[in-house]
Amino acid sequence: MEYIIDACSGKSMNVSAGQKVTIIDLEGGQVVDFFAEHKENSEEFLSTGVTIECNESLRLSVGNHIYSNLYHPMFEVLYDEVGEHDLLHPCCRPEMYDFFYHNGEGHSNCLDHINHSLDEKRPIIHPVNIFMYTKISAGGSISVRKPLSKAGNKIILRAEMDMRLGIAACSVSESECNNGKCTPVKILIED
Repeated sequence: MEYIIDACSGKSMNVSAGQKVTIIDLEGGQVVDFFAEHKENSEEFLSTGVTIECNESLRLSVGNHIYSNLYHPMFEVLYDEVGEHDLLHPCCRPEMYDFFYHNGEGHSNCLDHINHSLDEKRPIIHPVNIFMYTKISAGGSISVRKPLSKAGNKIILRAEMDMRLGIAACSVSESECNNGKCTPVKILIED
């Protein structure tokens, strides 16, 4: 199955254990908010905190797993052309836009897109921000930089359980997060 997620929008899709999920940055410099939950139990969901803890790293590498809040592996990273993804930031939402840019009311945002696609109302979602480049200094400060992904770059994950995915093409155009503009992405789900 092939899905195009338009700029500043989101989609849900099902994936079965053993299938591969390929996330492709079509134009380059676009962040993808990637979230998942167990197909039969929405109370088991992707956790970046557990992923950091279990991999003992703030970065994802080929061979690493992405874990659920119950410490079960959800995905294995099979292939990665970029090597820079963010595990720290929650989905953008109106309060974030108000805090940083004073324009949150009515702003397209990943929290709403993922919640809507999954028909849920989670107050906060911590996705894997695919292709997002967060520079971490030796002193611990962070800054969001332009993504390193170029047009056509991809990452491939293998599903370790049956899941529902909620995926959004990030809506931030006010900073370097998406290289100053929002563009579409492609998702492939294959056996």
